[in-house]
Amino acid sequence: MADIIKLLPDHVANQIAAGEVVQRPASVVKELLENAIDAGATLIKLIVKDGGKALLQVVDNGKGMSETDARLSFERHATSKISSAQDLFNLQTKGFRGEALASIAAIAHVDMLTRIEDMEVGTHIKIEGSKVVSQEVVATPKGTSISVKNLFFNIPARRNFLKSNQVELRHITDEFHRVALVHPNIEFHFYNNGSEIFNLPKVNYRQRIAHVFGSRMTERLVPVEEETEVVNISGFICKPEYAKKSRGEQFFFANNRFIKSPYLHHAVVVAFEGLIKPDAFPGYFIYLEVDPKSIDINIHPTKTEVKFDDEHALYAMLRSTIKHSLGQFNVAPILDFEHDPNLDTPYAYKEKGVVLPKVTVDADFNPFQDTLKTTAGKPAFQKQSAKGWENLYQGLDIEETGSFSSVEIETDTVVQRVMYSEDEMETQAGTTFQLQRKYVVSTIKSGLLVVHQNRAHERILFEKFLGEITVKEGVSQQLLFPLELSFSNQDLDILKEVRESLYNVGFAFEDLDQETVKVTGVPVLVSESGIGTVLDRLIADYKEGYQEGSISQAELLAEALSRNLAVKTGEVLDHESQLALVNNLFGCKEPTLSPRQKQIYTIISEGDIDKKIN
Repeated sequence: MADIIKLLPDHVANQIAAGEVVQRPASVVKELLENAIDAGATLIKLIVKDGGKALLQVVDNGKGMSETDARLSFERHATSKISSAQDLFNLQTKGFRGEALASIAAIAHVDMLTRIEDMEVGTHIKIEGSKVVSQEVVATPKGTSISVKNLFFNIPARRNFLKSNQVELRHITDEFHRVALVHPNIEFHFYNNGSEIFNLPKVNYRQRIAHVFGSRMTERLVPVEEETEVVNISGFICKPEYAKKSRGEQFFFANNRFIKSPYLHHAVVVAFEGLIKPDAFPGYFIYLEVDPKSIDINIHPTKTEVKFDDEHALYAMLRSTIKHSLGQFNVAPILDFEHDPNLDTPYAYKEKGVVLPKVTVDADFNPFQDTLKTTAGKPAFQKQSAKGWENLYQGLDIEETGSFSSVEIETDTVVQRVMYSEDEMETQAGTTFQLQRKYVVSTIKSGLLVVHQNRAHERILFEKFLGEITVKEGVSQQLLFPLELSFSNQDLDILKEVRESLYNVGFAFEDLDQETVKVTGVPVLVSESGIGTVLDRLIADYKEGYQEGSISQAELLAEALSRNLAVKTGEVLDHESQLALVNNLFGCKEPTLSPRQKQIYTIISEGDIDKKIN
């Protein structure tokens, strides 16, 4: 039998490795930024074009590379970060595998310009699909500049899976935030299609957070700090009143590296228990410093998932530290068992003396006497006689009036009879009721109709908003006093992107070029107190929706608005609202499925009921 196992060519192996390291343009940005930081750069520039598909360039003023190092940097498993397996347990740098540049060069056109400080000239290398096209001497500033063009040019199937430029830019911005927030001592510049998005000078952690997410973020932050033998915890948490209905600014950093840890996230949520609503998410920027030997960051190619030696102790310390900070800065109520607030004297009575109340009693008062004596010059009380009460009902025909149960009361609401289907789905007026504050049950010709109230209202609102966005006939209620809301730069970009669609629904904005946005008009269904919550959820749903699928912007906004404004499970509906919900549902084009493709109603036939009873 002939041998069938063969060694893969280097360019094929590099492309396979690139599938683990490079998932999208944001992955390239992460690797290049981390390499620049490991090179000791104090100034880093990120330049992006067309969502990273056309160009990704990172320029730094780090130590640079010699001619030999520049060529070796594109070889697999070539690195200056580690020299033995033991170094994996004492990592001080961000990169250490030596796969990033080799993987990037395998699927893109790469240009590198680099020079070390001691050399007068540098090196220029061009690589296309792992093949070195040219290498020459060139005059270049100290440091390194790497340009990645035409990502996935030789893997068209992979390129087709990339999302729109806006979505890819959003992922790049997220990676930029994760790197910039943990290195405030480095100056960052971020350019997209020729315009500057971020200009971050060297500052402290608090100022860096404000520069990234807006100046108003500083008033929301509460410092967190604790030093123990196991871990040093520092950073900031957002005040409970600024908790969002969607996942917002939530960052964990371990040894200056962004990490994802649902376990530690749960510790933060538990610390906020009782201060925020169960469906709200707190914001936090937590920096952890642990012994490099007690953490394993080599369990995932992206190095964002890590493993701690003693997670249980870390969980308890993080939770208690956050609780302490909330109490220390008077964000959470504190129990003081040595102080009794019932003994406090109100401020208005602090200087007044004690006055005993005077009570006077009329000893001669008798409620059963018809006539009372006149006292102190006051008129006497005369009890009215009840004789002749039958005369009040003279002239009334009791038989014609009947009982009150037969009296019909007119209402302004007229409920029409609606046909759900030709032969069986016919509602009978006045025969609906709410079940467990979740379902609306109505009798029909063939049995019972059970409607999920939340999904039904979502479908009704979805078709309503989708029609308004498409036809541009949304009704807006103008606010007497414009409401000022603050958003981060990333959220502002999303609002600008969907501004026209929001305007068609009924939203009106005065200015979207500043951190503070003035809302002057809202849809009729949105209350003034819920404007901020609706917009926050809308932005979060828009981010998640565009990451998932290929639906249009109008459908995405209509779905997000309907999800946020629909009747929730647990809300009580009166009889008229129940009838309107059922009638409006079967006036929709697609009454069977919700916007998220879930079943809205079911029919329990008379036969099904007979089977249960028999």
